[in-house]
Amino acid sequence: MSESRPYSAVAPIEPNVAVSRDAGATGDAGSRWAGTRVSFDDLARVPAQRLARLLLDRAAEDPTLLHRLYETVDSPCATRPLQDVRPGNGGRPESSPAIIGNSPGMRRVAALVRRFEQTDEPVLITGESGTGKELLARAIHDGSRRASRGAFVAVNCAAIPAGLVASELFGYEKGAFTGAATRSIGQIEYANGGTLFLDEIGDMPIDLQGHLLRFLQEGQIRRVGGRETIGLDVRIVSATNVRLGQAIAEGRFREDLFYRINVLTLPVPPLRERPEDITPLAYHFLRAAQRDFNRDVAGFSPAAMAALRRHHWPGNVRELMSVVRRAVVVGDGSLIDAAALIGLDDTPVPASLPGTPKPGSLEERSLLLETLERTGENVTTTADALSVSRVTLYRMLRRHGIILKRGLAAAPIARQTQPASH
Repeated sequence: MSESRPYSAVAPIEPNVAVSRDAGATGDAGSRWAGTRVSFDDLARVPAQRLARLLLDRAAEDPTLLHRLYETVDSPCATRPLQDVRPGNGGRPESSPAIIGNSPGMRRVAALVRRFEQTDEPVLITGESGTGKELLARAIHDGSRRASRGAFVAVNCAAIPAGLVASELFGYEKGAFTGAATRSIGQIEYANGGTLFLDEIGDMPIDLQGHLLRFLQEGQIRRVGGRETIGLDVRIVSATNVRLGQAIAEGRFREDLFYRINVLTLPVPPLRERPEDITPLAYHFLRAAQRDFNRDVAGFSPAAMAALRRHHWPGNVRELMSVVRRAVVVGDGSLIDAAALIGLDDTPVPASLPGTPKPGSLEERSLLLETLERTGENVTTTADALSVSRVTLYRMLRRHGIILKRGLAAAPIARQTQPASH
């Protein structure tokens, strides 16, 4: 580099290239270090944490540098340290791009993920909806030796009708039931050699839990309608946003299955408990939205970033992603302003509304039955009356073993009072 630059300038540094301080720099420090050359090799000898602290201190005063740091951290080549390949791991990186954030909570999560990659024991990921449990499950698979031996197969136990869970997981033989014209391979078989991710495992029907327990103990399955046992090598990673301990006490989840899937536990903190991760996550989603929508957006205005930090984020990371992507579409200019952050509410949202019964309680069951009777078992009207989504309503019905008699009934029409005849 023939031209000398002041330290405040941000320039790419290549090996064997030195950066020198301007000889005309002012101040005591400038005169002391005038003419000093700092090379790549010099910087390589400085502890990484000290260099990071210097960068962060300077970026706090330089928005341009701060923006470039976010871009660098968000790039695929900067998602892990320089020496991050572990022996015996097939040359795979130590950390996953799915783990974004430097809060103490996420550092603990990243450390556990690295440990869990080294074993085949079952993992239970716990956390609220929208915290990225499936991404963490995939990160565990991608960092393990199984990534080169089998697929990562994800199954949402809450999204499969109760009558189809067995055939979906274990497969079925030809003629096993009406409509089974050919043999079908189940999701567990598809994941042979790899990882099966069971999302919302707390909503798995109680009768199917025994079959899953048998597979975890013996490593064998039997297709629906079949007699042959099939040996498989599959790692189970589960996730739930409900308290399985309470589900066990209420008889909705098998205690022996809980101990089998809960060998290794990975708790994921909600976004509201790690506000320092909001900024890097927001810029990560901004870069992705820029590519998807072909928009040139440099970043967030101070007011927009303040609004993001104030929000309670009941939908966690998934909600943040939606807000940022929406803002990139509807916003104008090079910066996203607060007006483009549609749907934010600065008022903290309580965990549950006053008087709302606990999930799985007798009070919830009674309220559910009363509302179904009042609405004539209309799913949409019942969900609106309970202030829940249709998916949540179906989950509540399954949780309490309630079967609708009329199915999707029409919305009830209020009867008009007929005048009495004289």
